[in-house]
Amino acid sequence: MQTSKVLMADEGQSEILKTNKVLRNTYALLSVTLLFSALIAGTSAALNLPHPGIIITLIGYFGLLFLTTKYRNSSAGLVCVFALTGFMGYTLGPIINSYLSMANGSELVITAMGATGLIFLGLSAYALTSRKDFSFMGSFLMVGILVAFLASLGAIFFEIPALSLAVSSMFVLLMSGLILYQTSDIIHGGETNYIMATVSLFVAIFNLFTSLLHILGFMNADD
Repeated sequence: MQTSKVLMADEGQSEILKTNKVLRNTYALLSVTLLFSALIAGTSAALNLPHPGIIITLIGYFGLLFLTTKYRNSSAGLVCVFALTGFMGYTLGPIINSYLSMANGSELVITAMGATGLIFLGLSAYALTSRKDFSFMGSFLMVGILVAFLASLGAIFFEIPALSLAVSSMFVLLMSGLILYQTSDIIHGGETNYIMATVSLFVAIFNLFTSLLHILGFMNADD
């Protein structure tokens, strides 16, 4: 009886160590990829590079995401992660330039960036300290993101500003939920691959920033 208790304690300690390792690796890789993506975005904006367009953006994003998922358990997965986040940074440069050309453009970008950082840090800290299980949000987030993604395509192709604004508002809520869900999933051992956890959090931060930027830009245009 005593031996079984010791074994259970050892297994529990082992699981905690594994979870902490995934968490550390995730945040370390996330920090590096955010810096790398920001550098690419800054270079893209400084060189005034053109946006690749919605079709190339979707092909590039989903293609690199597929490769990252395929090689997530090997060193090639790290290369794919940097390729994916670098590509997303490149597409972000022209977007930032379009807002910088607006009145108070610099303030809009800084405000969106600051709000994104505060939301991410606040939600991550809440999930880490409360240790609540947000796995129940999984299905809702998957359906919500799919609906928002399709709606965003409709807003782009049919040029409907009101729908585009509504989609941005939806993405702010959905990406906030995704941060809670993904952090909780790591804590409770649901996500054991730090590469995929990094991609999920990076995409949440990226979409959160661009959505807040769009909302702030819309409000600024009405002033």
